[in-house]
Parts: sequence; structure tokens; C-alpha cells
Amino acid sequence: MTAQVNPRHSAFAVAVYSLLNPVPLGFFVAGWIFDIIYVYSTEISWMRGASWLITLGLVLSIIPRLINLVQVWVGASWPQGSAVKVHFWAYLVAIVLAILNAFIHTRDAYGVVPEGAILSTLVVLLMLFANVQLALRDRTV
Repeated sequence: MTAQVNPRHSAFAVAVYSLLNPVPLGFFVAGWIFDIIYVYSTEISWMRGASWLITLGLVLSIIPRLINLVQVWVGASWPQGSAVKVHFWAYLVAIVLAILNAFIHTRDAYGVVPEGAILSTLVVLLMLFANVQLALRDRTV
């Protein structure tokens, strides 16, 4: 993903955002894979691992989302429906779903299926959609 630097944006903030933004997606994908393995194996340690990965993904998504919030909504003049705003909203919905998923993963191990796997799938798909649409719209030919 290429970061567009607006003259009003701090170069340090853009660098930190570019560095930390993909990290939560990796944790959520790993949690999704652990959920799928748990559905087929019913080994409780896979569910526990998924809950830790989802929680770590949520914690590590705080800083990039705050930077993105400031870059998109404070002082920037992005057009309505721009790729950056769609990316922001898709990630926001994905994080809300991940929070719900974290609460579902606090249930008894057998109470996690199928809601945990479904929410993990939705979170990963939303984040991938956000990244792909941003990459395709920002591409200059």
C-alpha cells in the first residue's frame, strides 16, 4: 500500500501508519486459521490461540486506526467516497466485528463455534476488501 503524504500530514505519522497498518491483519488471519482448525479438530488449545491472536490484533490496531482517523477526518479534504474513506470505514466495521468476536471467544470452548469462525471470516474479508480497493483506486496508470 502506498501512503499518500498530504502536506498537512506528519511524515513520521505516515511512516508509523505504513509500518503498523498491516500487522493487525496478520493476527486476524492467523486467528481465522486457528478458528478453522478448531472447527475441524475440536482441540481447545486452537480456540485459545485464536482468542489471543484476535486480542493482540485488536490491541495492535489502536495506533494505526488513531493515525488514520486524524489523517482522514481532521484537516484533510478527501472527496466523499474516496478510497481512503472507504478504507477507514471498512476497517472500522472490521474492528467492531473483531471486538464482538473477542467477546464470543470468551465463551466456553464449544460455545465459540460457529459464530467465532463466521466473525473471523467477516473480519478478514472486510480488511482484505479495504486494502485491495485502496490499492486499486490509488493506482495511477
